Amino acid sequence: MDTKIIFSIVSLLFINFSLVQAHPAVFDITKFGAAPDGKADASQAIADAWKEACAAAGSSKILIPAGKFLAGIVNVTGPCKGAIEVEVQGTDGWFNFNHIDQFTLSGKGTLDGQGQVAWKGVSYDKDPKNCKKHPMNIRFNFITKGLVRDITSLNSKYFHVNVLGCDDFTFEGFKVSTPEGSLNTDGIHIGRSKGVTISNAKIGTGDDCISIGDGTEHLKITKVACGPGHGISIGSLGKYENEDPVSGITVSDCTLTGTTNGVRIKTWPAMFPNTATNIHFQDITMENVSNPIIVDQMYCPWNKCNKKEPSKVKISDVSFKNIKGTSATALTVQLICSSGVPCEKVELANIDLTYSGPEGPAKSECIDVKPTIVGKIPEGCK
Repeated sequence: MDTKIIFSIVSLLFINFSLVQAHPAVFDITKFGAAPDGKADASQAIADAWKEACAAAGSSKILIPAGKFLAGIVNVTGPCKGAIEVEVQGTDGWFNFNHIDQFTLSGKGTLDGQGQVAWKGVSYDKDPKNCKKHPMNIRFNFITKGLVRDITSLNSKYFHVNVLGCDDFTFEGFKVSTPEGSLNTDGIHIGRSKGVTISNAKIGTGDDCISIGDGTEHLKITKVACGPGHGISIGSLGKYENEDPVSGITVSDCTLTGTTNGVRIKTWPAMFPNTATNIHFQDITMENVSNPIIVDQMYCPWNKCNKKEPSKVKISDVSFKNIKGTSATALTVQLICSSGVPCEKVELANIDLTYSGPEGPAKSECIDVKPTIVGKIPEGCK
């Protein structure tokens, strides 16, 4: 046989084999006993599908097809033998994903936390000893190279998403929907993670749209629509001993609508030391936002702290640039820094926020900080 013909046949076989390998093995939870009737508990079926998919060589996909599946808290853990994806096309419950490399959560489906009964209780922040901590819709613990694409998180009982100890993690097209007034329902909370990107997200909730906890590094937030909610917040920091520093945070091209805060950094007075540095908010539009720009180093919800001592958290290298729109309050810029460790290297540039209420024109306030001012900003800070 001609060697050229042999080579062509071998090449075609290799290409066909590669194409087969490129498609992940699919593990449909209905094949493991799950029923889309909204009544039967699908938790075990999901766990069984995960066990097989995680053990399979090559890439695998767990499919939650169209329909309403009822599940309790589903804990799934790696490491797995290959890349693994959970595709949600229907409606399901709560997930905890742990210790996985190359993980994707995708699909047009919804994770419904059925949180209406929980929101009527006592706030966990107000009374943690007498308040039951409810489940989050999704927990990502120690995920490397993670992707969340297009999923909707609905009516979580507590935080919608918690990201802890993750590295190189992306949210793209993620949606959060919870009514204003729902307690402790942060959209995405990030802590002790690095290399997280959140883009093209739409988040409406009763607490922070995105909250950034200690140990967060190299976080990029872009093209996020926030509202209702409490805005995009760093902190609170300094409440606990041995917190890790926050650094490398960029928030850009976002729109906040009707939120109780805009972009915010908050730290507790007294308490414990930490640092927050290299933080930049730019190209942001505010629409009827209360407290559009705020650094609050006297953060003291429910008056359960010592306001007589300054915060020990050092804030430095922070900028607010090209922020425009409308404010629901006259005090559009508030930089209330620590008298013990004043803010350093803070820049305000091109802040065009208007207020048309009875308290007069828009103004700004700067305490224990001397910001660099570029272009237009509301009167007050010098």
